[in-house]
Amino acid sequence: MSSLLTPLITSAALIGGFKTAPATGDRPLGGPVLAAAGGAAYSIWQREAGTGTAAALTGVYLAAFGLSHPLAREIGAWPSVYTVRAATAAASLVFGRRR
Repeated sequence: MSSLLTPLITSAALIGGFKTAPATGDRPLGGPVLAAAGGAAYSIWQREAGTGTAAALTGVYLAAFGLSHPLAREIGAWPSVYTVRAATAAASLVFGRRR
């Protein structure tokens, strides 16, 4: 069950963080959404796959957020968010499981 939980957490956070900014008119409010979800996902990844993998997957999550911005200029905001969400979820499914 927890192997499916982290892709859901990170997906919801990337979408929710993006949606929070225009909904509130305050872009920085998306940050706490992303941080809380990242912390929760890290905790699960650490328990399931170890500290090193948890750190690497957290890096993927943060990189996805960062890369969504320049990617949005190329393909649009929502397609960018969905693309990085899918990549993060896939990495979590492949590497975030107990070995």
